[in-house]
Amino acid sequence: MLQSLEGIYQNGKIELREKPRRLRKARVIVTFLPEGRRAAEKPNLSRKEAAQWRAKLAAWEEDWNAPGMEDYDRV
Repeated sequence: MLQSLEGIYQNGKIELREKPRRLRKARVIVTFLPEGRRAAEKPNLSRKEAAQWRAKLAAWEEDWNAPGMEDYDRV
């Protein structure tokens, strides 16, 4: 299962705001975001586009969360 967690990078260390769920060891990708809220103020999608994507992806939710799907996270 992919997880995104927020954290802070400071003095060469990354501190997560919460612990990952059901995870002991995993590879990670770290993306540094600009400070402040400026980058988040202007979304890439309009509200209508976001609603359309939400509706399309909702059809997969049951399969995505089905028992056994976590096996695909290990691939």
